[in-house]
Amino acid sequence: MSPYHLLGSTGRSYHMPGMSVTEHVFSVPLDHYDPGGRTIDVFARELVDPARADRWLPWLLYLQGGPGGKAPRPLRAGDGWLGRALETHRVLLLDQRGTGRSHPVTARSAAGFGSAGALADYLACFRADSIVADAELIRRRLCGEQPWETLGQSFGGFITLSYLSIAPEGLASCYITGGLPDPAGTADDVYALTYSRVRDKTHAFYDRYPQDRDVVRRIADLLDRETVLLPDGDRLTSARFRVLGLMLGMGDGAERLHWLLDEALGPDGLSDAFRYQVMQLTGFVDNPLFAVLQESVYAQGCAATAWSAHRAMQGLPDFSRDADPLLFTGEMFFPWMFRGTAALRPFAEAADVLAERADWPPLYDLKRLADNDIPVAAVVYHDDMYVPVELSLRAAKSVGSTRAWVTNEWEHDGVNASGDRVLSRLIDMAAGRV
Repeated sequence: MSPYHLLGSTGRSYHMPGMSVTEHVFSVPLDHYDPGGRTIDVFARELVDPARADRWLPWLLYLQGGPGGKAPRPLRAGDGWLGRALETHRVLLLDQRGTGRSHPVTARSAAGFGSAGALADYLACFRADSIVADAELIRRRLCGEQPWETLGQSFGGFITLSYLSIAPEGLASCYITGGLPDPAGTADDVYALTYSRVRDKTHAFYDRYPQDRDVVRRIADLLDRETVLLPDGDRLTSARFRVLGLMLGMGDGAERLHWLLDEALGPDGLSDAFRYQVMQLTGFVDNPLFAVLQESVYAQGCAATAWSAHRAMQGLPDFSRDADPLLFTGEMFFPWMFRGTAALRPFAEAADVLAERADWPPLYDLKRLADNDIPVAAVVYHDDMYVPVELSLRAAKSVGSTRAWVTNEWEHDGVNASGDRVLSRLIDMAAGRV
């Protein structure tokens, strides 16, 4: 056993280009408030430069976006932030509970629950506080009492602030990319700002590709006039079509949407290729937790989220179906989606229960965050469509030892789109070198 494994046992090991890979599986409580109850398996993949495999290296835990996103599956060591990380760190890619190979939550597994209440109670065990508890069990298994560093992308930044609130002793430094939430904020606070961001992104899209404005209207009119089925049997409605706006917050999102629309309309109506791609992009087959827990990640205490995005949209006439131009929607989820989307249908009643739940445990400790002395370096994307800059800057002021770098050079996916530039700068910021 290599000397860096203080307490952990290794799983299957193999090599990829430029990387030594070791797989780990950990048994953790489903409900950390009931440690003697049911357990689930959580999977993590350890990556290290083969030339440094037998050396002591600091650990970097990567916390991916979501909720409901699995850890990245790297293709080669030199890609993006990972290449920079492997120069100095041993990297752990954690499939957060409910994703990837960590006891995945799927439509099939949801359909096996006897009641909506039982499923809702189960899903409540997949928020940031549970992910932090998993991470701490894993850290002690691999590292003993040695703290590690974290890189939190998007929702991974939310987990980071929960980590700083719950178990700061496990952290040496934290890097956050596009995911610095206001720990005192609510879902209503978020949607009060993100609709305007989606509006701006849609107008910018039409300014860049003015011909697509007419294409979008024609598609929406066709969907309202005719019954169009996706390959999985779901009906494609104009409301579901507008969900494609989710991609506009990424650096290449406008281009991907443009090319999707480019071949959408054919002589026989909507093309088969377009319908297939829309099914994949709006079906949430591989990440239903992204939809199911989207508003629950903001829930604390006695305030129900009560379908916050739906309520906010009702007060915005320019987002109505008849408005001109027709606006897309973004990272918003609505009750109709859980009745009209095959992969979300088994969650429909449980999603209603979660929306009305008013006894959520806290995700953040405001005093502990204010007193924090662990270095936190965060990049805040000025034009972020998903995590509003206003809330991120408020968080930067309320969390001790936090340095924020505000930039409009990248969109929400800047840690990947920038190569190694974003992570390199955050590491230098946390170390006080810049």
